[in-house]
Amino acid sequence: MKIGLLTGGGDCPGLNGVIRAAVLRAGHYGDECIGFLDGWRGPLQGDWVALDAADVEDILPTGGTILGTSRTNIATPERIKAVKASLADLGIDALIPIGGEDTLGAASRLAQAGVRCVGVPKTIDNDLSGTDVTFGFTTAVQIAVDAVDRVKTSSASHHRAIVVEVMGRHAGWIAFHVGVATAATATLVPEVPFDVDAVVERVRAQIARRRWAVVVVAEGALPAQAATGGDAQVVDEFGHVAVGGIAAHVAAMIEQRAGVETRSLVLGHVQRGGVPTAYDRVLTTRLGIAAVDALHRDETGVMVAARGDQIATVSLAQATGTLRTVPPELFSAVTSIA
Repeated sequence: MKIGLLTGGGDCPGLNGVIRAAVLRAGHYGDECIGFLDGWRGPLQGDWVALDAADVEDILPTGGTILGTSRTNIATPERIKAVKASLADLGIDALIPIGGEDTLGAASRLAQAGVRCVGVPKTIDNDLSGTDVTFGFTTAVQIAVDAVDRVKTSSASHHRAIVVEVMGRHAGWIAFHVGVATAATATLVPEVPFDVDAVVERVRAQIARRRWAVVVVAEGALPAQAATGGDAQVVDEFGHVAVGGIAAHVAAMIEQRAGVETRSLVLGHVQRGGVPTAYDRVLTTRLGIAAVDALHRDETGVMVAARGDQIATVSLAQATGTLRTVPPELFSAVTSIA
């Protein structure tokens, strides 16, 4: 079997772990692997490199992706047809796309068009349905936790509040986990509109007790008072509007209403960078192996998924049909002790 691999969407710690495991597992079956460069642009333009064991044996702890990535969209019938023709010209028997909602949504359409596809879920936001966890998430959380732990000391020393913005456009899993893990003064997520006055009062009370005050906010969070999370109107090929700026907005409100010096910190792409955690290295290895095994079971149009301590397969349509968001009742229960 000749297998093509690609990595699409935002970069993410652990991508190289999936590539490595898939190539090595394919070698077990005697398969040939190639890697398409820069996401869907690779098969769309026929841009690829050969992959064998020597190319991937040392990449497990390396961040990013050796294949490069992009947000190229192939959702139109013309592009689906072009990619399908490109794969046929190269003699590709099956495709392993590694990505999030958009990348795997495109894979689902390709599968419906007759291309053999097994997807691997990737998103630091942890918002894909059909899987308990996505790789890159635990690494992103740990990076953000380390940052919050560090700014706590600055907050306490200067009697100032700090608002830390983390990724999460529609799903607040990163903010939720970081807020709980650091006992943040307040945690703000897109799923639960927040009360600015309540946040201000918590910060005022902690600063009055000469304690640190750190607010963790997801980039897509919005106050109940209908303030906006920024003025950005940049739209990518998938139609997603760029978000951000909510940390600066919250910081300004705290400083104005509480009379407390407040700074904002946007972690941004720092969360995507660096080496994956041990957990993500193990998970990506299992997912890469499972993807190749699924192809050899003649499965297609599916995604490999973590279910408890097992790796299962679910349909790509199911996995990309709805976002997995933080249940408001879970958020309220866990953060109620703050």
